[in-house]
Amino acid sequence: MPDIFVGRQPIYTRELDVYAYELLFRSGESNRADITNGDRATSQVILNAFMEIGLDTVVGQKLAFINLTRDFILQDYSRVFPADRVVMEVLEDIPVDAELIAAVRRLSTQGYTIALDDFIYHDDLQPLVEIADIIKVDVLALDRMAVQEHAALLRQYNVKLLAEKVETQDDFKYCRDLGFDYFQGYFFCRPEIIKGQRVPANRLVTLQTLAKLQNPDVDFRELEEIISRDVSLSYKLLRVINSAFYALPRRVDSLRRALAMLGTRMITTWVSLIILSGIDDKPHELMVTAMVRAKMCEMLAQALAQAGKEAFFTVGLFSALDALMDSPMQEVLQSLPLSDDVKAALLSYEGLLGTALRCVLSYERGEWHEVHCASLDRAAITDAYLQAIAWAAETSSQLMA
Repeated sequence: MPDIFVGRQPIYTRELDVYAYELLFRSGESNRADITNGDRATSQVILNAFMEIGLDTVVGQKLAFINLTRDFILQDYSRVFPADRVVMEVLEDIPVDAELIAAVRRLSTQGYTIALDDFIYHDDLQPLVEIADIIKVDVLALDRMAVQEHAALLRQYNVKLLAEKVETQDDFKYCRDLGFDYFQGYFFCRPEIIKGQRVPANRLVTLQTLAKLQNPDVDFRELEEIISRDVSLSYKLLRVINSAFYALPRRVDSLRRALAMLGTRMITTWVSLIILSGIDDKPHELMVTAMVRAKMCEMLAQALAQAGKEAFFTVGLFSALDALMDSPMQEVLQSLPLSDDVKAALLSYEGLLGTALRCVLSYERGEWHEVHCASLDRAAITDAYLQAIAWAAETSSQLMA
């Protein structure tokens, strides 16, 4: 497989369920963070990536939004993709002429869903608007009045509206009130901090429990006591341990036996995941994101032959705590007895822990020029990402069962 990065960004419904993932690519032949228009070689890299990796590995059963170059559209490479799995996204800077319009119309008649990327209306785009199923409006490129005008204009057509580059909860609520159908951006990964608010009581209990779990001095008996206080938590933990995920030869029917078989570190990890996944006023994808970060950090540590992979996992998992708790990271960390190295990584990306976390976050956001981690090459970093999303999908299914 060519030396590439391949990532994904979630696209949400109005209820904050994941509707699809936009797939992000970068060829190892280019230092740019985007795909060069009209470059057939880049289109072939995309094609090869799908043939080698597979859609299911990257997006599971969700739809995949794929950015198309002009050459990709005109050469009709799209036929290799199943029409019920992909959304063909026409980039905003592709010259619109009769040849392109005919090719996009041909894709539509073949059953493909057509999306227009970074849309700003002008008359030349009218034929594409009439073909499109989804139109993506860049809310960072337009002021709010322009966003409102675009929404009113496009509602005249039989299209779904997608607000992209939604950076804040306020932007999300504004676009939702305007009637947008789908949303894409980092708003769900950022805390919604209201001046003067306190951490809600239920989340304070969550933080206090996490603090006890992360205490390096916690022993076997104390861990058993912490878990056994919560009947629901104990039940969920034993259900996961007895699932096909572990395929143990015989049933585990007590916390003590679970601790003895899997060890305190593994049990602590599962309990932390169960607790965080129980925060029910946050989109489920936020927890999936935290799990991907955690596992990718751990996989990077493994690739670098670093001891103490647990600290890397913790850094990745807790990197979403501010969004989960709707509090600044500095305040959240005051409640957790984490090591200075872990806190420094979370607050200012210091040390190798911080380098790994920065690499993971850059990969997540498609900021390819920032994706590097010590001596690891692109292939190792991409492999860590793919293993992380596969692990997060399987783990999430166990937590939701």
